[in-house]
Amino acid sequence: MTGPAAWLDEVAFDAAGLVPAIAQDAVSGRLLMVAWMNRQALALTRETGFAHYWSRSRARLWKKGEESGHLQRVHEIRLDCDEDVILLAIAQDGGIACHTGRESCFFRRLEAGPGGDRWVEVDPVLKPAAEIYGSRS
Repeated sequence: MTGPAAWLDEVAFDAAGLVPAIAQDAVSGRLLMVAWMNRQALALTRETGFAHYWSRSRARLWKKGEESGHLQRVHEIRLDCDEDVILLAIAQDGGIACHTGRESCFFRRLEAGPGGDRWVEVDPVLKPAAEIYGSRS
């Protein structure tokens, strides 16, 4: 394959034209979030240096941080061995990747308790969602 976008042809997008994308802090290695990308989102991410995703719930392309200001500056883009998962090494503006105002979307940990296993929120809210998004949150 040749041409400027030939690299996109190597990505195994699913039947809906999407591929999961993992955003990982480029310095700490912490997993911050998982989202979906279509071909256009991946191409825009490469072109601009900022993470773009496909919102399944809103059925539209979005630039991470377009409303919150918490942009993701992409340092590196990787493709897994099966060519069906994207890994973005990013710098997270504002230190908040999650729409709940936390550093990471992975803020719940499964813990054993007297009544059985349960999910426990273990990461603090750095900024309340209402302050980030206003009344929309």
